[in-house]
Amino acid sequence: MFRKKWRVELPLHLMLIPGLIAILIFSYIPMAGVVIAFQDFMPVKGLFGSEWIGLENFSYMVELPDFYQILWNTIFIASMKIIVGLIVPVTIAMLLNEIRKEVYKRSIQTLIYLPYFLSWVILSGILIDILSPSTGIVNIIIQWFGLDSIFFLGDNRWFPYTLVISNEWKEFGFSTIVYLAAIAGINPSLYEAAIVDGANRWKQTLYITLPAMAPIIVLMATLSIGSILNAGFEQVFNLYSPVVYETGDIIDTFVYRIGLVEAQYGLATAVGLLKSVVSLILISVSYFMAYRFANYRIF
Repeated sequence: MFRKKWRVELPLHLMLIPGLIAILIFSYIPMAGVVIAFQDFMPVKGLFGSEWIGLENFSYMVELPDFYQILWNTIFIASMKIIVGLIVPVTIAMLLNEIRKEVYKRSIQTLIYLPYFLSWVILSGILIDILSPSTGIVNIIIQWFGLDSIFFLGDNRWFPYTLVISNEWKEFGFSTIVYLAAIAGINPSLYEAAIVDGANRWKQTLYITLPAMAPIIVLMATLSIGSILNAGFEQVFNLYSPVVYETGDIIDTFVYRIGLVEAQYGLATAVGLLKSVVSLILISVSYFMAYRFANYRIF
């Protein structure tokens, strides 16, 4: 029995080997580099020749005048993305569910999915054009109403919200798939019983659709806690400039600048290590909460 089971499962285990090798090479072996956070790292001396300075990089990190502002920017932008990333897809999924003609529904779904498959390099170019304070279509429309143009990508007041809205424009189409799947799993007899009782479409949504979606909404909300320090490096890096560092600089872009641009490898590694440790704690908490409130299990 064991031999037969082993012969059946052996090809499946062999299929895992390339993926395990890739994870080992690109995820686990580079973890040896965290030692740089405790060194005055010099590339010419290497990991074993650089001077060991203990926690000095961490002490210097918390004393930086911009560190707490960058931490706040990261948490604020990431939190806004999580909140909007829950509200918009749920709303769109319920609206799509109300469309009865399948051809219209599929066409709208395709249109809202498209931005998800474009990289931020492409989308940033599009956003720079449409949000231009002089020639952008958005500001042209704003000026039609007699208002002053807004420098969305160059004004500290507007930049964080521009990041949140543009990120949701890219992501919400794909996120609706999860909630549409939850809606598809609702027993149609519940709606039939509600119609017999005289419930209109709004009451059906309020008392049937939303309660049925509640478990998946809670699950997605709790799992997103682990990404509270991930405000989106690729998006911010392609859209920000020194003008908006005050409200747009996040931990990932800060690490990029001090590590690769300014060559402060020890400090950059210390910041990245601190973020990783906090993220690990938050992910652990989020999975516990997902298990506690949504009965979610990894296995």
